[in-house]
Amino acid sequence: MNVAIDDVIRMLSEPNDSRPLLPDIRQELKKSDCSLVVLDDDPTGTQTVHDVPVLTVWTDDAIEKIFEAKTPIFYLLTNSRALHTHSANQLAEKIGKRLKSAGKKYHRKFFVISRSDSTLRGHYPHEVDALADGLETNQLLKIIIPAFFEGNRITVNDIHYVAEGEELIPVSETPYADDKTFGYKNSNLKIWIEEKTNARIKSEDVYSFSLESLRSGGVSFVIRQLNQLPSGSTCIVNAISQHDLDIFALGLLRSDVPFLARSAASFVVSIGGISKKTLLSRREINSDEKMGALWIVGSYVPKTTDQLLNLLDNTGIRGLEIDVTKVLDKSQTESIIRDAAYQINTGLANGKNMILYTSRRLIASEDKEDSLAIGNQISRALTTIVSCIVERPAYMLVKGGITSSDIATKSLKIHKARVMGQIIPGVPVWELGDEARFPGLAYIVYPGNVGDTDALTNIYNQLTPDGYE
Repeated sequence: MNVAIDDVIRMLSEPNDSRPLLPDIRQELKKSDCSLVVLDDDPTGTQTVHDVPVLTVWTDDAIEKIFEAKTPIFYLLTNSRALHTHSANQLAEKIGKRLKSAGKKYHRKFFVISRSDSTLRGHYPHEVDALADGLETNQLLKIIIPAFFEGNRITVNDIHYVAEGEELIPVSETPYADDKTFGYKNSNLKIWIEEKTNARIKSEDVYSFSLESLRSGGVSFVIRQLNQLPSGSTCIVNAISQHDLDIFALGLLRSDVPFLARSAASFVVSIGGISKKTLLSRREINSDEKMGALWIVGSYVPKTTDQLLNLLDNTGIRGLEIDVTKVLDKSQTESIIRDAAYQINTGLANGKNMILYTSRRLIASEDKEDSLAIGNQISRALTTIVSCIVERPAYMLVKGGITSSDIATKSLKIHKARVMGQIIPGVPVWELGDEARFPGLAYIVYPGNVGDTDALTNIYNQLTPDGYE
């Protein structure tokens, strides 16, 4: 049942303590001298942060070096949403063990966030449990926080919503819930947890931090409640604003309760004490306006398709569609890749903005594993095309979590990047490291489920000088 946003806001009281809490959070982090490690199941989780490193490799050496440097916050890109469940579990456990080993070696305290989709898609609870196994503790408090304000995802009365216009739509009534691999039936997070754990965790055993309790009780209430929860229990956090999460984050840090969070991107801002930054300008991203830019769209969610069509209809970008039915036919794959790479190289060399996109008919299977395999096969074709690009673009924009991860690691050979900030709310921009194929390139990671219909068009116009195509 849809709910009017104004009706929800009217029912809520203002926080008793509305002062900014980020300075207090930073003080707690400084006092504890710890690292915040964010395991990101696709690259879009950096959509709320800036000036933090992202590692796309998780070797012992890479993790040890970043712990040795006492890096306060960093991301590890696992791209586990593109993996089968068993592989995602193995990876989570392996990374957990390596984090524990590096923390012990360098006497570095750390806490972990398993960042995933704000519309509840991903390997939950499997990879969270596997990560806890790797960290060698079953006593961690498991915290579920899917709120993502830049993407209009909020949680009220334990129900997770997607805001569209002036209405709140329960997330189970959106197309995201019909995902062939990660679909679900419930919007109430307590019941969703019971559904996803096959009733191993009962809804009545899940504790909820309500908006009223956060706003009226404040930080002291959070501390008191956290300290009373049994070890290894699961809780959810309601939130409609960043301040709601700030209250919870400060209470969590002061409680000293060991925890493992499964959250969307907004909680990272609160628990990391990260300040706001103005959106990036054209000059910061499009450093060489004589070169063409390369855009790639692989996401199939309806929002992406609407945005793509709007872009093609309203700008001078050169479109190149890849027919996925032909890509899945192995006899045609090679020629499709060769022709696409030639057209893109030629266009970029002539200063043309190019967009490579998959045909919009979703090809999937009723079997979850088969659907994931089909998606990965299409993604492989896109990454192979980009691997054949020799002309350095002015910048790159890639839409879709799995697509942007595969192109980053397999096509561009990124091992480490810096999050510069955001081009629009919820859309991060990376600066590629020296080891990448195009060092220093601005790489825009555009999630499939973010932005209005004209969002891509607006970004294109923002980054394209007048009269330049």
